Amino acid sequence: QVQLVESGGGSVQAGGSLRLSCTASRYTYGTYSMGWFRQAPGKEREGVATISALGGVTTYADSVKGRFTISQDNAKNTLYLQMNSLKPEDTAVYYCAATTRAGVKYWGQGTQVTVSS
Repeated sequence: QVQLVESGGGSVQAGGSLRLSCTASRYTYGTYSMGWFRQAPGKEREGVATISALGGVTTYADSVKGRFTISQDNAKNTLYLQMNSLKPEDTAVYYCAATTRAGVKYWGQGTQVTVSS
């Protein structure tokens, strides 16, 4: 079973940057598409960014386009989310996930991101 472990969350002021990492174990690169999701208090979990299994295609939620960048290092089995120009509304628990066409196959445990104004 694939295990996903996120890191890199924390507290930052508005306008600041953070880079989230998600390390996958028991995973063969190219098996799954990968994505970042987030869930703010009292809200449903939402997709933030995705990257295709071989890394050629990325997608972003409109709310983060131009500010967030998803990438992966296949040699390290690690997924990244570079978050720039952070806003208070980006505050949430961020999860990485391995996905198939049927949906999310595996979730990480989540990492908290807090952006203060």
